[in-house]
Amino acid sequence: MSFTDFDTLSSSDSFSKPYNSSVETGEIIFRPVYRDHVDDAEDLARLGYKQSFHRGLSLYGVFSVSFSVLGLLPSVAATLNFSMLSGTPGMLWGWLIALLFVCCIAASMAELCSSMPTSGGLYYSAKVLAPKGWGPLAAWITGWSNYIAQLTFFASCVYSLSSLLIHAADEFDGKDVVIHNYHIFFLCLSFIVVLAIMASLPTKIIGRINSVCTFLNLLSLLAVIIIILVSASMRQGFNKSDQVWHHFQNKTEWPQGFAMLMSFCGVIWSMVGLDTSYHLVEECASASVNAPNGIMLTAVVGGFSGWIMHVVIAYTIVDYSGVLKAHNLWVEYLTQVLSHKPAKAVIALTLFSNFLMAQGVLITSSRVAYSYARDGVLPFSKWIAQINKRTTTPVNAVVVNSSIAVVILLFLFVGQCAIDAIFAVSGIAAFVAFIIPIGLRSFFVKDSNFSRGAWNLGRFSRFVGGAGTIFVLIMIPILCFPTVTHPGPFEMNWTSLGYSVPMVAVLLWFVIAARHWFKGPKTDMPGLDIPRISSFKSNTKHPQFSGHSLGKN
Repeated sequence: MSFTDFDTLSSSDSFSKPYNSSVETGEIIFRPVYRDHVDDAEDLARLGYKQSFHRGLSLYGVFSVSFSVLGLLPSVAATLNFSMLSGTPGMLWGWLIALLFVCCIAASMAELCSSMPTSGGLYYSAKVLAPKGWGPLAAWITGWSNYIAQLTFFASCVYSLSSLLIHAADEFDGKDVVIHNYHIFFLCLSFIVVLAIMASLPTKIIGRINSVCTFLNLLSLLAVIIIILVSASMRQGFNKSDQVWHHFQNKTEWPQGFAMLMSFCGVIWSMVGLDTSYHLVEECASASVNAPNGIMLTAVVGGFSGWIMHVVIAYTIVDYSGVLKAHNLWVEYLTQVLSHKPAKAVIALTLFSNFLMAQGVLITSSRVAYSYARDGVLPFSKWIAQINKRTTTPVNAVVVNSSIAVVILLFLFVGQCAIDAIFAVSGIAAFVAFIIPIGLRSFFVKDSNFSRGAWNLGRFSRFVGGAGTIFVLIMIPILCFPTVTHPGPFEMNWTSLGYSVPMVAVLLWFVIAARHWFKGPKTDMPGLDIPRISSFKSNTKHPQFSGHSLGKN
């Protein structure tokens, strides 16, 4: 497969020689060159970075980690309180409609990943694509929003894993045991220690583990579907199609249309890990092709698998209102549909998938922390950005993110309302980070000024990215709405506060201090700085490609 490469005229660059270049008005420029192979180290050097990781992940390997992060079973289980807000039609039609726009976001992200395959991902892209003078601020907001999403997402995965385990044990044990917050907290702590050790393993081992586990994950999903369908057919039967697809049940105090939009939130929170392949791109072979394909496979395979799971739930659910009123919706649904032993088996498979999900999220978040620390963004960046010589993985970043997750989980002792708000932040924070570079590409950068990689959307690039951006802009306020029109303190959706407080803090940090020293992602190649979009048009026979200049944004 051919791909685009950009090399410079500068004689000081020891890592490359120009393939096809010229000097226009004294400006050092890049030219697109077509080759029949992918040189990952050279592609990374074009962006200003040296190869640090071992590229031990194939397409299946990077998809495996990404698919594990989605954790379809635990994601479906954890988001039923949103998916079911508009009845079974809302579960099915709502998931499909929202998934269409999520796939637009995934396709635009894949295009950016192919163009700029660095683990800084969206943060790097935001710097390059922003209008002149706005690059540092765009990168700062994107980077911190993405990092906040990763941290809260990991903590929420560990919490849901521990909470499901404890409540399932209480449900099936038959003993009336009072569950305290410290029970859940210390179980979370135990899981974090195990997950941190796994995330610190060499990349090759991580790839093998996740390759096997992804296969088992898919088998688990298939097994759960079969168990539910067989059990339902032998016990209560299936719900009628007319009821499943057309009988709306508004479980909010808002109008039906708005309740339908609120049901989209389940898809958004299930797809928080959509950018996982992007952050693993520096550990992926043939990165400019395999990592974008990993993003798309995650969106399409994960999205439609999640929809099939919702179809199964819609056709088998017995007491819709009873499930919505339960403390744990997934456990309540399973006890309605299944007998004792099959329900325990399904919960065990859900716990297994949830564990893999938490492991994948910690791997991804540690790579995000490493890339930001490499650029000096985080406190103690020099220490966090160190690569362990034995494992060639960012072990220090794993330790930092695990420690922060423990601190986040202390909100358990504040109350359920507080911990729910913290965990809900991940959806907003992640999609804000997604749409900043995608929106910049769609609305501010012309096709003639965008350097496409091997994986690209061609002439549909701006349309697809624009559709995804508008969808997220509509959904962000909806993610912050409570289900009642006149909420009290314990019915209020505090997600907006959970996101705005840390983001206001980092914006103040930028205004007061960081704007004086933060100029965007730093390169570690001698004589290079982050390239930005140039306005010239290529004189090659492929005018859709353009160059990056070496000027500062």
